[in-house]
Amino acid sequence: MAARSSNSPVTVVTGGAGFLGSHLTDRLLAEGHRVIAIDNLVTGHLTNIEHLAGNQNYRFIKQDVTQYLFLPDEIDYVFHFASPASPIDYLELPIPTLKVGALGTHNTLGLAKAKKATFLLASTSECYGDPLVHPQKEDYWGNVNPIGPRGVYDEAKRFAEAMTMAYHRYHGIDTKIVRIFNTYGPRMRLRDGRVVPAFIGQALSDSPLTIFGDGSQSRDFTFVDNVVAANLLACKAQGAEVAGRVFNVATGLRTDLNQTCEILKKLTGYCGEVKYAPERAGDVKHSLADISRAQKHLGYQPSGDFEEGLRRTIAWYRQPETEHHSAGNVSG
Repeated sequence: MAARSSNSPVTVVTGGAGFLGSHLTDRLLAEGHRVIAIDNLVTGHLTNIEHLAGNQNYRFIKQDVTQYLFLPDEIDYVFHFASPASPIDYLELPIPTLKVGALGTHNTLGLAKAKKATFLLASTSECYGDPLVHPQKEDYWGNVNPIGPRGVYDEAKRFAEAMTMAYHRYHGIDTKIVRIFNTYGPRMRLRDGRVVPAFIGQALSDSPLTIFGDGSQSRDFTFVDNVVAANLLACKAQGAEVAGRVFNVATGLRTDLNQTCEILKKLTGYCGEVKYAPERAGDVKHSLADISRAQKHLGYQPSGDFEEGLRRTIAWYRQPETEHHSAGNVSG
């Protein structure tokens, strides 16, 4: 095991070149961590981390975490964020999605075990499927179709959670699971398939804002800064009330798609039409988090200002240097 060169925590972030992983990396570096980012760049992008070139506290490794993972360093924290997360990606990459949830989680847990590191799993509200209980609490088992079009992602994350808990119970690893709800923010690809980037891409290109269904579907939209803050709180939290626990990360507020369109029209100046298309099989109707556990045990206090988060996201997409991708279909 390599000797430490400083007293700074050493943290591994898988999926470190992705949307969430790159934001988490920035925050960890700002808080004095040395970060080792791992990404196979299947859905991650070097543009998300190019600003970190030359940072002595940062190292990037291009690797698929479904393959054997060896690092000589002493490691304090492992954040497992590697996975296709957008509907477009996991429907195009169903088997890699399942493998990173299974083999990737196994390998990263093995790394945490070997290094006696704290392990944080980035899970998802998709573990609740199309929920029948509102709001969703962490002890709700969900309403998931394992063979439906979204099953590859839902079940990959559910298996990852089961594997994480097995390592916690059997090997005594300090683990936390964070179920992340509909996140948005800068660095999210326009061709992502989720509601916010799809609507923004359509508005900025003067294309019709397309809703599948009647627009009454609702989401607990969560700005990326909230997700990063919750993960940092979780990694620092100690005690029986947090070890091996699951925490919802969201705002606890619900916005329907019709409202989302109206807010985006106001912020972008878009004057075009909203087009309604037939509802798609497998889409979640309503998603709303109960965040009381994270508030109580982590001290998590999210910003619920959806309009301000959208304003910051739109401003990023409007930068001339931002690499735009074609807008995809709207999904949950």
